[in-house]
Amino acid sequence: MERFVDLVIAESQQQNLIARSTFAEIWTRHVVDSAQLLPLAEHTPGAWLDIGSGAGFPGVVVATLTDRPVTLAEPRKRRVAFLEAAAEALGIAARTSIFAGKVEALKAAPVGVISARAVATLDHLLAGAADLATKDTLWLLPKGQLARDEVAIARRAWHGAFHVEQSLTNKESLIVVARGVARRCKS
Repeated sequence: MERFVDLVIAESQQQNLIARSTFAEIWTRHVVDSAQLLPLAEHTPGAWLDIGSGAGFPGVVVATLTDRPVTLAEPRKRRVAFLEAAAEALGIAARTSIFAGKVEALKAAPVGVISARAVATLDHLLAGAADLATKDTLWLLPKGQLARDEVAIARRAWHGAFHVEQSLTNKESLIVVARGVARRCKS
């Protein structure tokens, strides 16, 4: 993880991967914040999809700390180039695939876990990746303070088992955990 942190900070001098104001707290704010998702997924087998991977949080952290196959979906070309270089440098390229595009365009088999950190509203995330999930897919979505509000809005169009976990890294942040997610039938 130290190597990855070094790569992120170095690349952040070239492109805005993470805010300079968060360099001093990169371990807590980005690495541990990402790693805290792993225990939530320990009983869910299968590949992991990270939507809007950006600097690699949480996708590269997951790929580095586990032996799962991980797909990183990232539409921005410079960030894709960074993710490819980081995967190679960290020795995880063989089981880490990087999709250069929006998740809605990704054609792949359903995955076991879907994560997204600071990408879109819950409703949009569910809609964008619904074709890559099954009823058994675990959704792990760090959402910040408004997680409960986003769940309430999403439940208008989606059903499933939704609950909210407290973040270990920030007392004001929450993580949406969902399973059995499916679009509600319009009547």
